[in-house]
Amino acid sequence: MVPSSGQITELLDRWSGGDSGARESLIPLVYDELRRLARSALARQRHDHTLQSTALVHEAYMRLVGQTSIHFENRAHFFAIAAQLMRYILVDHARRLNAAKRGNNLTLALDENIALPAKTTVDLAVLDEALNALAALDSRQASIVEMRFFGGLSIEETSKVLGVSPATIKREWKTARTWLCAEMIRNAS
Repeated sequence: MVPSSGQITELLDRWSGGDSGARESLIPLVYDELRRLARSALARQRHDHTLQSTALVHEAYMRLVGQTSIHFENRAHFFAIAAQLMRYILVDHARRLNAAKRGNNLTLALDENIALPAKTTVDLAVLDEALNALAALDSRQASIVEMRFFGGLSIEETSKVLGVSPATIKREWKTARTWLCAEMIRNAS
């Protein structure tokens, strides 16, 4: 049985209020969706990537429960935060692997609308730097990229989380992808 969005939101509200029992009740309800997000993020990795989806979900979960003060607006907001945590975990993993040898790049395949010309993958650390630069210029656009790319949220879900119209999300998603591509090309030169 698929849990309702209202059921998940209720448990998130209770967890935000300090109810650890709600947190424990929530995890089985969202675990499959978290695994889907993790598989989606890892599908863009090299075929020999060492991090598995279960490990990515568990690390994200540990970071979520380790928060001292946390508030979730709704189901989409929860998955947006989970996607952001997965991004940080993947970037940390990439940096650890690249620390020994800069040429040993952990790569992440971007969708065809973001991909660099003549390349099917991009260095995750470079993407993270570009995303951080975008966040300094426009935090909402950076959030849109995190939610759409790393979290797999739809235009409508992203719209609900950020409280803006779907048309605005579509426009800013396109602008952010274009800016990221140009920034990553500039940094690669």
